[in-house]
Amino acid sequence: MAAETFTCYKTRLASVLRGVAVLATALCATAASQTEPQPDAFVCPVTVVNGGRGGIYANDVLEVVLWPQSKWVFMPGGAGFTDSDGALGIKVGWERKKRGHLEVGGRRLDGEGKSVRAYIYDYGDIGFQPIYLVFPTPGCWEVTGNVGGESLTFVVSIEKIGDGPSRFNPLGPGWRVSMAETHK
Repeated sequence: MAAETFTCYKTRLASVLRGVAVLATALCATAASQTEPQPDAFVCPVTVVNGGRGGIYANDVLEVVLWPQSKWVFMPGGAGFTDSDGALGIKVGWERKKRGHLEVGGRRLDGEGKSVRAYIYDYGDIGFQPIYLVFPTPGCWEVTGNVGGESLTFVVSIEKIGDGPSRFNPLGPGWRVSMAETHK
Protein backbone atom coordinates (compact mmCIF):
# COMPACT_ATOMS: atom_id res chain seq x y z
CA MET A 1 0.00 0.00 0.00
CA ALA A 2 1.38 3.40 -0.99
CA ALA A 3 1.95 5.99 1.71
CA GLU A 4 0.09 9.29 1.34
CA THR A 5 1.98 12.52 1.87
CA PHE A 6 0.36 15.92 2.46
CA THR A 7 2.30 19.05 1.64
CA CYS A 8 1.09 22.60 2.12
CA TYR A 9 2.52 25.66 0.50
CA LYS A 10 1.82 28.99 2.16
CA THR A 11 1.92 30.60 -1.25
CA ARG A 12 0.37 33.95 -1.88
CA LEU A 13 -0.09 34.71 -5.56
CA ALA A 14 -1.14 38.23 -6.32
CA SER A 15 -1.75 39.85 -9.65
CA VAL A 16 -3.28 43.12 -10.61
CA LEU A 17 -5.49 43.09 -13.67
CA ARG A 18 -7.11 46.43 -14.55
CA GLY A 19 -6.55 47.66 -11.00
CA VAL A 20 -8.19 44.65 -9.31
CA ALA A 21 -6.03 42.36 -7.18
CA VAL A 22 -6.52 38.63 -7.73
CA LEU A 23 -5.31 36.51 -4.81
CA ALA A 24 -4.83 32.82 -4.22
CA THR A 25 -3.71 31.51 -0.83
CA ALA A 26 -3.00 28.32 1.08
CA LEU A 27 -2.58 25.96 -1.84
CA CYS A 28 -2.18 22.42 -0.60
CA ALA A 29 -1.28 19.36 -2.61
CA THR A 30 -1.52 15.68 -1.94
CA ALA A 31 0.51 13.01 -3.63
CA ALA A 32 0.82 9.28 -3.17
CA SER A 33 4.34 7.92 -3.27
CA GLN A 34 4.86 4.89 -5.47
CA THR A 35 7.35 2.10 -4.96
CA GLU A 36 7.31 0.92 -8.59
CA PRO A 37 7.36 2.99 -11.76
CA GLN A 38 4.15 2.79 -13.75
CA PRO A 39 4.97 3.36 -17.43
CA ASP A 40 1.32 3.47 -18.54
CA ALA A 41 0.28 5.99 -15.87
CA PHE A 42 -1.31 9.18 -17.23
CA VAL A 43 0.63 12.36 -16.51
CA CYS A 44 -1.47 15.49 -16.66
CA PRO A 45 0.23 17.95 -19.07
CA VAL A 46 -0.50 21.02 -16.92
CA THR A 47 0.23 24.48 -18.25
CA VAL A 48 3.30 25.74 -16.38
CA VAL A 49 3.55 29.49 -15.86
CA ASN A 50 6.48 31.44 -14.46
CA GLY A 51 8.64 28.38 -13.79
CA GLY A 52 5.80 26.67 -11.92
CA ARG A 53 5.19 29.60 -9.57
CA GLY A 54 1.91 30.52 -11.27
CA GLY A 55 0.79 33.86 -12.59
CA ILE A 56 -0.59 35.25 -15.82
CA TYR A 57 -0.97 32.98 -18.85
CA ALA A 58 -1.85 34.96 -21.98
CA ASN A 59 -2.04 35.44 -25.71
CA ASP A 60 -3.05 38.48 -27.82
CA VAL A 61 -6.74 38.12 -26.89
CA LEU A 62 -7.06 36.74 -23.34
CA GLU A 63 -5.19 36.52 -20.04
CA VAL A 64 -5.96 34.19 -17.14
CA VAL A 65 -4.36 33.83 -13.70
CA LEU A 66 -3.14 30.27 -12.94
CA TRP A 67 -2.06 28.84 -9.59
CA PRO A 68 1.40 27.37 -8.94
CA GLN A 69 1.96 24.16 -10.93
CA SER A 70 -1.58 24.64 -12.33
CA LYS A 71 -2.82 22.42 -9.51
CA TRP A 72 -6.02 23.46 -7.79
CA VAL A 73 -6.72 21.61 -4.56
CA PHE A 74 -10.17 21.72 -2.96
CA MET A 75 -10.26 20.92 0.76
CA PRO A 76 -12.32 21.72 3.85
CA GLY A 77 -11.77 25.37 4.77
CA GLY A 78 -9.84 25.98 1.54
CA ALA A 79 -10.41 28.13 -1.49
CA GLY A 80 -13.30 27.44 -3.81
CA PHE A 81 -16.67 25.80 -3.28
CA THR A 82 -18.65 22.63 -3.77
CA ASP A 83 -21.64 23.21 -6.04
CA SER A 84 -25.11 21.70 -5.47
CA ASP A 85 -24.28 18.75 -7.78
CA GLY A 86 -20.94 18.05 -6.03
CA ALA A 87 -18.84 19.80 -8.71
CA LEU A 88 -15.83 21.87 -7.57
CA GLY A 89 -15.71 25.59 -8.35
CA ILE A 90 -13.18 28.38 -8.00
CA LYS A 91 -13.13 32.10 -8.84
CA VAL A 92 -10.71 32.86 -11.67
CA GLY A 93 -9.71 36.22 -13.14
CA TRP A 94 -9.64 36.70 -16.92
CA GLU A 95 -8.67 39.78 -18.93
CA ARG A 96 -10.33 40.31 -22.32
CA LYS A 97 -8.07 42.25 -24.69
CA LYS A 98 -10.62 41.98 -27.52
CA ARG A 99 -14.26 43.05 -27.42
CA GLY A 100 -16.87 40.37 -26.87
CA HIS A 101 -18.51 38.19 -24.27
CA LEU A 102 -16.27 35.59 -22.65
CA GLU A 103 -17.35 31.97 -23.12
CA VAL A 104 -15.54 29.24 -21.19
CA GLY A 105 -15.74 25.45 -21.23
CA GLY A 106 -13.51 22.45 -20.97
CA ARG A 107 -13.10 18.71 -21.09
CA ARG A 108 -11.48 16.03 -18.97
CA LEU A 109 -8.26 14.61 -20.42
CA ASP A 110 -7.72 11.62 -18.11
CA GLY A 111 -11.15 10.00 -18.33
CA GLU A 112 -14.81 10.50 -19.03
CA GLY A 113 -16.68 13.37 -17.52
CA LYS A 114 -19.18 16.13 -18.07
CA SER A 115 -17.91 19.43 -19.48
CA VAL A 116 -16.39 22.21 -17.41
CA ARG A 117 -18.85 25.05 -16.93
CA ALA A 118 -18.39 28.67 -15.98
CA TYR A 119 -20.67 31.02 -14.06
CA ILE A 120 -20.27 34.46 -15.60
CA TYR A 121 -21.75 37.82 -14.66
CA ASP A 122 -21.34 40.08 -17.68
CA TYR A 123 -20.35 43.66 -17.17
CA GLY A 124 -18.90 45.34 -20.21
CA ASP A 125 -17.48 43.63 -23.25
CA ILE A 126 -13.74 44.21 -22.75
CA GLY A 127 -11.32 44.21 -19.82
CA PHE A 128 -11.27 42.32 -16.55
CA GLN A 129 -13.83 39.52 -16.14
CA PRO A 130 -13.89 37.40 -12.96
CA ILE A 131 -15.78 34.11 -13.35
CA TYR A 132 -16.39 30.88 -11.45
CA LEU A 133 -14.88 27.81 -13.16
CA VAL A 134 -16.73 24.63 -12.17
CA PHE A 135 -15.18 21.16 -12.60
CA PRO A 136 -17.55 18.15 -12.43
CA THR A 137 -14.92 15.89 -10.80
CA PRO A 138 -11.27 15.86 -9.76
CA GLY A 139 -8.91 15.02 -12.63
CA CYS A 140 -6.91 16.56 -15.45
CA TRP A 141 -8.86 19.26 -17.26
CA GLU A 142 -8.33 21.28 -20.44
CA VAL A 143 -10.07 24.68 -20.21
CA THR A 144 -10.70 27.01 -23.14
CA GLY A 145 -11.82 30.62 -23.02
CA ASN A 146 -13.21 32.22 -26.17
CA VAL A 147 -13.87 35.85 -27.01
CA GLY A 148 -14.47 37.42 -30.39
CA GLY A 149 -13.79 34.16 -32.25
CA GLU A 150 -10.36 33.62 -30.69
CA SER A 151 -9.35 31.44 -27.75
CA LEU A 152 -6.85 30.63 -25.01
CA THR A 153 -6.47 27.06 -23.71
CA PHE A 154 -4.71 25.76 -20.59
CA VAL A 155 -4.56 22.48 -18.64
CA VAL A 156 -5.02 22.18 -14.86
CA SER A 157 -5.01 19.36 -12.32
CA ILE A 158 -8.00 19.33 -9.96
CA GLU A 159 -7.73 17.50 -6.63
CA LYS A 160 -10.19 17.10 -3.76
CA ILE A 161 -9.31 16.35 -0.14
CA GLY A 162 -12.02 15.02 2.15
CA ASP A 163 -15.39 16.69 1.69
CA GLY A 164 -13.82 19.65 -0.09
CA PRO A 165 -14.71 23.28 0.61
CA SER A 166 -18.09 24.58 1.77
CA ARG A 167 -21.23 24.63 -0.36
CA PHE A 168 -21.85 27.41 -2.88
CA ASN A 169 -24.74 29.81 -2.47
CA PRO A 170 -27.08 29.90 -5.48
CA LEU A 171 -26.34 32.48 -8.16
CA GLY A 172 -28.38 35.65 -8.16
CA PRO A 173 -30.02 37.42 -11.10
CA GLY A 174 -27.78 38.37 -14.01
CA TRP A 175 -25.52 35.31 -13.97
CA ARG A 176 -25.25 32.95 -16.93
CA VAL A 177 -23.72 29.51 -17.43
CA SER A 178 -21.11 29.02 -20.17
CA MET A 179 -20.09 25.59 -21.45
CA ALA A 180 -18.18 26.53 -24.61
CA GLU A 181 -17.31 23.67 -26.94
CA THR A 182 -13.67 22.58 -26.80
CA HIS A 183 -11.56 20.92 -29.45
CA LYS A 184 -10.93 17.18 -29.13
